[in-house]
Amino acid sequence: MELAARFLATRPRSRWEVERRLKRGDAPPEVIERTVERLAELGLVDDLAFSRWWLEQRDRHAPRGRRMLEAELRQHGIGRETIERLRDELAETAAEVGPAAVLDEELPHTEGERAAAALAGHLRGRPIPDDPRAQQRLGMYLVRRGFDPETARTAIRAATSVEDDLEDEAEG
Repeated sequence: MELAARFLATRPRSRWEVERRLKRGDAPPEVIERTVERLAELGLVDDLAFSRWWLEQRDRHAPRGRRMLEAELRQHGIGRETIERLRDELAETAAEVGPAAVLDEELPHTEGERAAAALAGHLRGRPIPDDPRAQQRLGMYLVRRGFDPETARTAIRAATSVEDDLEDEAEG
């Protein structure tokens, strides 16, 4: 229990991560099972809560597309059922709130907003080049981060139109 508590002190962990850490600490299988069950009872190990935390951290620091986020969750031992529950929960929240409302102004809430945030982070204030090949490279950057090609194109078009609007305002 002490080893698991120290492991959980740094950040939330999935059940699989805790089990793996205890196995590396040479704990017997029955002790691992009892420890993880007790931590789950105390609410310290909860795969759904871990998944919510993981998505929030990604949205805040390094936005990724839904496909990549789900792949990362699977790498942390999150099962398909938990990912499905999380997907349903996010869809429910989006339906309740609606597209115009903002839950947390800092965090992107839609796939398009995540793509725009990832693109803005990558560009770091630099303008989007007019060169189609450069725009294609930006699109591939977004695709490598788990966004589908259409979302990447939409984000680049939106960023380009915002830049054009800003230029028009500066000239006018």
